[in-house]
Amino acid sequence: MCTAATYMTKDFYMGRNLDYEFSYGEEITITPRNFPYIFLHDEDAAPQYAIIGMAHVAEGYPLYYDAVNEKGLGMAGLNFVGNAVYNPPQEGKKNVAQYEFITWTLSQCACLDEALELLKNVSITDDAFSDSLPAAELHWLIADESGAVTVESTAGGLKIYENNVGVLSNNPPFDVQMLLMNNYMSLSPGQPENRFSGEVELKHYSRGMGSVGLPGDLSSPSRFAKAAFTRYYSKSGSDELSSVSQFFHILASVEQQRGCCDVGDENYEYTIYYSCWNARRGIYYYKTYDRHRITAVDMHREDLSGSELITYPMLQEEEIYVQN
Repeated sequence: MCTAATYMTKDFYMGRNLDYEFSYGEEITITPRNFPYIFLHDEDAAPQYAIIGMAHVAEGYPLYYDAVNEKGLGMAGLNFVGNAVYNPPQEGKKNVAQYEFITWTLSQCACLDEALELLKNVSITDDAFSDSLPAAELHWLIADESGAVTVESTAGGLKIYENNVGVLSNNPPFDVQMLLMNNYMSLSPGQPENRFSGEVELKHYSRGMGSVGLPGDLSSPSRFAKAAFTRYYSKSGSDELSSVSQFFHILASVEQQRGCCDVGDENYEYTIYYSCWNARRGIYYYKTYDRHRITAVDMHREDLSGSELITYPMLQEEEIYVQN
């Protein structure tokens, strides 16, 4: 399972935790402007923007998990198992295969408004990338500095929700997640007032009691609420180091430790990597489960006018600074 979030200081930041029991060998991948896309159903697509993000590269094609383009529009795909429903290609629709949805959108749209316009008549299809890579059951967070939306392809059709909390996890569907948020409307970072009874003397015995009731378990609804609370009340400086550091602290509030989520056969879901990007500057930051040092890849240090993918392996080995 996974959690994605947005964050705004002087610049706009976005990223996610990728939680799963194993890795597909993902790499930090830059797709330049002239990459030879062949979209399965849309010959009229006009790719024009370079993209950076985390992807599994299969047969020379970047299967992005999360990414941002050179104009500052970002996307993250998160598991939506049991609720995602895709369709065969439909007459009269703009058909987009699930596996190309991120590249199709980010390569053509400079901002969220353009993405929303492009998505007006879209149907996400159930085409598999290959026999070994069937269509993954996902939903998506799409955002730039102007706002965010959640996109879900379900049995009821393509749903696009305004996402004012700037957070996405997994199941249940986004509208149900927002309904469940009503359970936490009394929480705050301040100390609570005694509203139990004027006849019963109740006192604070600890700091942080205003957030009593905020969930801390690993379920999707709990991570949604915890990440939304943490993101909303997060404070940092507006400089790059402070902003990036704070964003990773937001993600750390819902990270998964290996061993705490048993998925059977001695496999455990854990946070494989944490990502954060500065959307304006095109810098992709990441950490991994065993490497806590923040590593950066800057797309603008590469030739974005090229046609071949540029990839960097995800560094895994921990580095410890010995101070004495």
